[in-house]
Order: sequence, then C-alpha cells, then structure tokens
Amino acid sequence: MLGSQRSRRKVTTVLAGIGLLVTGAALQVSTSATPAHAATPHRILFDDGHAEEAGNADWIISTSKPDPLSQDSSPSSETDWTGALSSWGVALQGTGDYSLKTATSALTYGGSATTDLSNFDTLVLPEPNTLFTTVEKTAIMNFVKNGGGLFMVSDHTGADRNNDGEDAVEILNDLMTNNSVDSTDPFGFSVDSLSISSGYPAAISDSTDPVLHGSFGTVTKSLIASGTTATLKPADNSSVKGLLYRSGYSGNTGAFFATSTFGSGRVAFWGDSSPIDDGTGQSGNTLYDGWNDTGATNAALALNATEWLSGASGSGGDDGGTDCTDTQVLGNAGFESGATTWSATSGVITNSSSESARTGSYYAWLGGNGTAGSETLSQSATIPSGCSATLSLYLHIDTAETTTSTAYDTLQVQVLNSSGTVLGTLASYSNLNAASGYTQRSFSLSGYAGQTVTLKLTSTEGSKLQTSFVIDDTALDVT
Repeated sequence: MLGSQRSRRKVTTVLAGIGLLVTGAALQVSTSATPAHAATPHRILFDDGHAEEAGNADWIISTSKPDPLSQDSSPSSETDWTGALSSWGVALQGTGDYSLKTATSALTYGGSATTDLSNFDTLVLPEPNTLFTTVEKTAIMNFVKNGGGLFMVSDHTGADRNNDGEDAVEILNDLMTNNSVDSTDPFGFSVDSLSISSGYPAAISDSTDPVLHGSFGTVTKSLIASGTTATLKPADNSSVKGLLYRSGYSGNTGAFFATSTFGSGRVAFWGDSSPIDDGTGQSGNTLYDGWNDTGATNAALALNATEWLSGASGSGGDDGGTDCTDTQVLGNAGFESGATTWSATSGVITNSSSESARTGSYYAWLGGNGTAGSETLSQSATIPSGCSATLSLYLHIDTAETTTSTAYDTLQVQVLNSSGTVLGTLASYSNLNAASGYTQRSFSLSGYAGQTVTLKLTSTEGSKLQTSFVIDDTALDVT
C-alpha cells in the first residue's frame, strides 16, 4: 500500500510540487515550479549586544533575534521587520545573496556559538554604546585580520545613550587603540571628538571605487544630523581612504566615510548613525528617516559598503593576483564513477532502477527509507582566493507523505570547514516540495574564496513514510 515503510531503493514514487527553500533555519514556500533563488552566504552579523537600543536608538534590523526571518521570512518593505535598520536588512535580504543575523551577547571568534564571528563575513557595529571587553576586542581584531569585514558606525561625541560615561566615539577609538592584536593605529584613522549638527558630505570623484559605484547604485552625498568625522593617517596604514568629506574638508581631515584594510580584512567607517536610520522602529523611540533622505544617497552607500566588506562578487578589491580560470572543481560530479571521490552513506550513490538518473546511469539518492534515520553525501573542494564560485546541482524530490503543512523529512545543503564546523546552510528542502523531474539549484560560494571547504548534503527522515532526495549532475564552477 502506498505510504507504508518500504525497503530502500524499492520505493514507489509519489510526485508532488517542489519549491521550498530554507536559508538558515527559516522556511520559504514557493508555489512556482521555477527554482527559488538560493541565498548566497555573504553572512552579515549586526551587533545588538552593546546598548544599540539604549535611549532613542533602535539600531536593529528586526526584533526577532538572532534570525530576522522568524519575524517575516519574506519581507518586502521596511515595516515587515521592526527596527530602525530594517530598511538596510530588508534590502539585503531582498537580493537573495545575504544571510543576516543579530548578536545579542558577547562577541566571540573561534567558538561554537551560532553568532560566533567565524560564521560570518562581515560584522556591523551600529553605534555601540558600551565598551567592548578585552576578549571581544581580540575577537574583533582577529576576525578582521583573518579576512572579515568590519563596518563601524559612530555618532557625535557625547551621544552617551545609556549614561555609562562612554559614547561611540570613545568606544570605537578604544577598540582601535587598546587591543591585544594591534594597537598601533591598525586601520589608519581615528574618530574625531566632534558634534557636527548638520551637513551633506560629498563623495570624492573616483569612478572605480566599489563603494561609491557598486551594484546598489552611485553614491553622491551622505547626511550629517549630529555626527562626527575621522582623521586619516596614511603613514600608519597606506590603504586608508576617505570617500565622503564634510564640506570644506579633504585629504586627511574631515572624512565622514572612510575605508581601509587590515590583514586580509576590510574596514568601513561612517561618522553618524542618522543615515542608516529609516525612521521606523519600536514604539516610543524618536527616530529620524535618514535612509530615505532625498538630499543624500545613504541607502546606496550602506549597501555598497556591505557588499564590498563581504567580498561579494563584483564588489571590487584586489584578488591577490589569482588567475581565476574558468573551471569545474568537483570530482565525479555526475556520479558516473560510482562511489568514488565523494564520501557518502553506503548505498547513497547508486544506479538503482527505482529512481532515475538525470543523465547517465548513476545518481545520489538520500532518504527513501520510510524509517527514522539520516544519510550524508559530501566532498571537499578548494575555492581559489579572489575568485567567484557557484555550486549547482539537479534535485528531484518524491514523497509518500500526504501532509501539506509539516516537514517530516528534510535535506540540508551546508558548507563546513576542515574541522567539521558548519560555516553556512545554503538551503533546506522537505517532503512539502516533491515534484516531477529534476530542478537545478544554484548557490554562490564566492564568500568562501581562499578556503578549502566541505560541501555536505544531509537527509533526515521521520519514522513512517518515505521521502527521496535524488541528486545528479553537480558542479562547482570557479571563474
């Protein structure tokens, strides 16, 4: 009888619709047969562990923490998420190329926490109002030194929102000058102790700069509504660069927005929190809509800078001289060599006639047992530094489950480091999505350039009815 437990590889298939894409842990259901866009692991962590909501501040992308998708898994407007930075978050989420989280506790690097910095490409510090601890400063500096992006947003001197005697100017300067990694002006700038009431800092003329001319638009001006600037010190770090300046200033003084590098990482500084404030947030806060200010291009500046910091494809920057020749780097990508190259649960790579390969005779079949258990398929690959990389695979799902609301059986597509730590979940599929035929799924792995990673697929079935996850014709294309 259909739906009963069956011997593996002898399952009668039941065909239904596919289209579920999960980024992180949240589900998005698609009613279209067209493949849902897969989230690229440009992983952004917004800090909310240092009084970023004190006073009238509301520097969060969502009240749902750590995962904003729990508030709304498919936001289309800034009010779908609650927070004065919701426009920033929603705009990134809407591209399908970013995974966003919020940290609410101490920042760590190299630990096991979900919000550990090792799991992210960029850390955003939106006007912190408490000092970072010694351990946190070491974590942040090592994160950047080893290739992370750091986005520091300040405010005017005296903006002590929680009345603890510290403001963002002092806190960011303390991070740069009082840490155990490098306190000798590591980024090549310091934050000025100023309170500038108003202004529209203008962008320099540089058509090649990826922050001023990125995929989110061209930056012309920003906004000061009680903010500060930075003093640049190129003798300490030759990579420091002022991009927007307070009126009447240039060169090493009056930089309202600046970029730099440190080790293998990138740094951006913004002198005011008003430009990232979208005017919406939690009830009771007095907010200012700088994000949509018609005299500035603050949204493009925030989004382009995030893209650049994350090392997103097309965001510019030196690729270290790597020759990114077009190539496909997975071995036995179509499984036609049988159970070689891949690491897999016994029987996963098969030429059984109970399912069908997309091309050739062999394919990978995870699940399909109708009993509780898990099966895996994995392969390690090196993504050259500075190159773009795309993982693709053809996936077919069939199931004996009849529910239209419960994901009893799942398949996760994940990226792991050499120690087996999960760096990111690219997607998750379930019995809710079965469909006839194969559908190609693609995921950008450009955020892992310069690393050797393990690509791992894991199926988990419940105890009764089968769901089969059938994979063929994989590829990891590097360009």
